[in-house]
Amino acid sequence: QLQLVESGGGLVQPGGSLKLSCAASGFTLDYYTIGWFRQAPGKEREGVLCISSSSGVTIYADSVKGRFTISRDNAKNTVYLQMNSLKPEDTAVYYCAADRRYSTVLGGTPGYWGQGTQVTVSS
Repeated sequence: QLQLVESGGGLVQPGGSLKLSCAASGFTLDYYTIGWFRQAPGKEREGVLCISSSSGVTIYADSVKGRFTISRDNAKNTVYLQMNSLKPEDTAVYYCAADRRYSTVLGGTPGYWGQGTQVTVSS
């Protein structure tokens, strides 16, 4: 069974940091593009960052430039989202998603999704 599991979410104060993990089981991520998406209450889901199988990075959201980074560890079959200088507007459920086709992830319709992890930025 192909599965993605996110972890690392939680409550953090403004200006703080969190590192999310996306672990795959049932398949290897080596040949997959992985994207991080988020959905805030009352808002549509938006792309945050994605990383291709060759570790090329695409940033979807200008608001995270310079604050969020994405990385992958194929040996651990895991992709990470490092979030620094967090702001209240970063509050959302964060999802990782995977697809073998880069264009599909870029277009926001990857085939495999995790269940999401809540990130809340509040004082």
